[in-house]
Amino acid sequence: MLKLSRLPSGRPEIFASVQGEGPTRGLPSVFVRLALCNLHCDWCDTRYTWDWEHHDRRAEIVELDSDAVAGEVEALGHRNVVITGGEPLLQQRPMAPLVEALKRLRRRVEVETNGTLRPTPELAAAIDQWNVSPKLASSGNSTGLREASAALSWFAASPHAYFKFVVCEPQDIDEIGRIVADCHIRTDRVILMPEAQDVRTLAERARWLAPTCRAAGFAFSTRLQVTLWGGARAR
Repeated sequence: MLKLSRLPSGRPEIFASVQGEGPTRGLPSVFVRLALCNLHCDWCDTRYTWDWEHHDRRAEIVELDSDAVAGEVEALGHRNVVITGGEPLLQQRPMAPLVEALKRLRRRVEVETNGTLRPTPELAAAIDQWNVSPKLASSGNSTGLREASAALSWFAASPHAYFKFVVCEPQDIDEIGRIVADCHIRTDRVILMPEAQDVRTLAERARWLAPTCRAAGFAFSTRLQVTLWGGARAR
């Protein structure tokens, strides 16, 4: 059984929207939000998937089998599916039959991951795009938790992986450069994105981050979901 985030209505957090970030930004997609995470970022906008000190785990999680999740996805219609979290790769075993079911429905599947866990060969062969978001010191996670060089190097070698770094401050750029060099990540696969949960912060950080990306040869991504819907959930 998969553990999914539960909306206040009681429904699983499976919804249609547009991809707000990364290389497929703007693409109509169905999102499947899984619960649980192995990192605890200070600026996390989905704390209800892991912060059991401030959220009721029993109220925030619903369990469904892969066929039920695939049925919900099919009803929403879009070809592109984004499995997000939390950290989806904590649930690789129950994820595998879900991805198989989505492939039978001719869906294209993206997975959002923090890059600390390497996918199983079975899952790796089935995913169309990995959106890898390694966390930096500004996330508040310790180095030992957030940096897994073996996993990051595996993703760096994959032709299906893009690296999306959440940037809070100019000091983050040096750390990104080190990770990119150490893990041999292709520059044209690196995307920098401002950390922001409101339009004002997004615009302020974008003003200095976009020129920084241009100078470094990295791609820049905004966060469409913040621009369009602010902090609204399941939009």
